Amino acid sequence: MTWVSPLSARYASPAMQALWGDRRRIGLWRRLWLALMQAEKELGLKIPDTALAQLRTHLDDADLDKAAEYERRVRHDVMAHIHHLGDQAPAARPFIHLGATSAYVTDNADLVLMREGMQLLLGRIGAVLVAMGKVARRYRALPCLAYTHFQPAQLTTVGKRMAMWMQDFALDAEELLHRTATLPFRGVKGTTGTQASFLDLFDGDQAKVAELDTRVSRAMGFEHVLPITGQTYTRKLDAQVLAVLSGIAQSAAKFATDIRLLQHEGELLEPFESEQVGSSAMPYKRNPMRAERMTSLARFVIEVEGNAWHTAAAQWLERTLDDSANRRLVIPEAFLGTDAILVLATNVAAGLEVREETIAQHVAAAMPYLATERLLMRGVKAGGDRQALHEVIRTESLKGSDKLLHRLAQTTEFKTLGVRAMADELDPAAYVGRAPQQVDDFLDRVLPDLMRSIQAAAPAAAAAEVQV
Repeated sequence: MTWVSPLSARYASPAMQALWGDRRRIGLWRRLWLALMQAEKELGLKIPDTALAQLRTHLDDADLDKAAEYERRVRHDVMAHIHHLGDQAPAARPFIHLGATSAYVTDNADLVLMREGMQLLLGRIGAVLVAMGKVARRYRALPCLAYTHFQPAQLTTVGKRMAMWMQDFALDAEELLHRTATLPFRGVKGTTGTQASFLDLFDGDQAKVAELDTRVSRAMGFEHVLPITGQTYTRKLDAQVLAVLSGIAQSAAKFATDIRLLQHEGELLEPFESEQVGSSAMPYKRNPMRAERMTSLARFVIEVEGNAWHTAAAQWLERTLDDSANRRLVIPEAFLGTDAILVLATNVAAGLEVREETIAQHVAAAMPYLATERLLMRGVKAGGDRQALHEVIRTESLKGSDKLLHRLAQTTEFKTLGVRAMADELDPAAYVGRAPQQVDDFLDRVLPDLMRSIQAAAPAAAAAEVQV
């Protein structure tokens, strides 16, 4: 067998693969040719109804093998498909691609595909948020260790930590919503963006040329049209879109890395199938392979963003072709990679195993240290010197947690002040601050509006429910 991209063979969903497949792309080219012919006829060009009728019947039946035969002869992919479509719709042959340049179909189709890809990813993020939200709700008040520098710092809750991950993805969803809503169309601009060919077709009528641009763009579902282009649309659009995908990958990598750390601690475990093998050599192992795959794919998507910026920066004047082969690789692979990441993130979040007993053991072991901050506050309120008491706590803490609070109460500094630990000061629930309320606020006030926006922007892709 020949090489097949792992993103297609192993990772990305069938929906995203179909979106970027040749059949979908060529179907868009044909719809773009139809939209152009329809608008040109409406604005006065003598294009027969039979031409439009024949083209409409062949929007989705391109013979890719026959088109490939043409391409081997003419060495031009767009012209190959023009000839093939002309064979299928002979009445349309004289009018296909009239006034246009190759970028009319290639660039405009890419913009359609990127917008549809972002809508699909919106649905994926919606599913991630719903899966995470259920865990956040269930464990909103379960105390767990909060870490700084991966060292126990204070207490938070499992739900609050989940809400932190959710907020990252929510920010990505807002970026996707913005890009989806504002992505402009290249439109009908001609060979170098001057619309000169269309001005000739319409005998110098500038109003008709402008209207042609608007009608075709709206026919393809775009309200926003770039007012200025060269032969191609500015490649900054590609870079902006890939920056959003990179952001999603960053959020997923953060989530996956945290899961890997917590799985090492035995607190949170990713799903593990009944017959899954963790290691070929060590059958007892349960490795966080899904989270590891997420970080691996995320590294790829994050790096691809820089490629798009380089392409945007390297374009010469009205166009150069050094973007073409690069974009064929970079844009679809970035979408397929991001799609695979979000499918994994949903799977991990939905099947997350929370080891409450292990979490409680870790909390109990750290509680004597965590309680010292309250002793310090009470000692100062009782008239003690904050720096002196801090030094006492530091010195005693370095000796270990065994009977730490009792030892502190026996020191001269704390004994003189009459400050000692109370029985309820070792209740973990008293150390989580507003974490449970923060979870409630996020799930009840922030998330519903976002989910409604996701569903409105991607109704077909967003299967996630609004309520969490």
